[in-house]
Amino acid sequence: MDSQALLQVSPEVLAQALLDRRTLLKDKLPTVIRSLEAEEENLEPRVARAVNNHDKANRSVAEMKTTRDSSQVDARNLLPTVLGNRDTLVDSGGMINLDPNWKKEKLLEKLDNLEEKIQTAALDHRAERKMLDIRKKLIEENESWLKNRRDSNPEMAEYIDSRRQMSTLFRSADKSHRNMLKAVEKAQPLHEKKVALQSELREVRRQLDRAKELLAQSDKSIAHWRRRLADGYGELDRGFPDLMQAKDKVAAGGDSSFARKSGPKQTSPIRAKRKQSGTPTKAKSTTDTKSKQSRGEKE
Repeated sequence: MDSQALLQVSPEVLAQALLDRRTLLKDKLPTVIRSLEAEEENLEPRVARAVNNHDKANRSVAEMKTTRDSSQVDARNLLPTVLGNRDTLVDSGGMINLDPNWKKEKLLEKLDNLEEKIQTAALDHRAERKMLDIRKKLIEENESWLKNRRDSNPEMAEYIDSRRQMSTLFRSADKSHRNMLKAVEKAQPLHEKKVALQSELREVRRQLDRAKELLAQSDKSIAHWRRRLADGYGELDRGFPDLMQAKDKVAAGGDSSFARKSGPKQTSPIRAKRKQSGTPTKAKSTTDTKSKQSRGEKE
């Protein structure tokens, strides 16, 4: 609708339309509010359950991570002891008497290198599982090696016991880590569900607050437009400014407030006059100023 068509709409028509809208809102808003309150009441326990389930899953993941970290730390701390016991057996000849081919045994070094890679490399879940499978196989080989050597040489008991304890700790860490990865995967949809329900509840509450605000304003707005229809649209008293001022200005040829805000930036009369006469508007250049100063001239 252009400005001329808008000017043809009478104040009475606009005021009556606004009054009808406010009256309709007052009639409809109580039902809307009850509906939103029921939706809020339905969502609140669902959100609470979603938050509780997600928190429970996170606690489970944290507990498994703590168990994994503790077992891995204890196993790594045992590794120097196991290596020291082995070196002692090597120096005393016990390892050689037990197995002439012992130098081919690299299980401990493999475990050490693998553990370093697991701790320092940035791996995804698939790569982590692959590394854990490798470590599981090494530990199984270690268990078989320990059984054969303990049965053959009782003097190796301390070495064998410490090595078996280390293997048990690594196995416990692996189990906790696998369970943790599964728990993380299960927790992800719980997190997404929680976020979605919380967002839905926030939106319902936002709409509910707005509906209550409009209902609270309804009586005042209805009274306002009823008085306008009865007493006119000029300035009445406080809270009732002149509503016809802008229309009268446009009718007299002036710009509307929209035109003033969105129109092109006007050039000042002085700048326009200089532009027409060709007079430069910029100040003297820095080069000219410095030249005069170097000759001792005054501006």
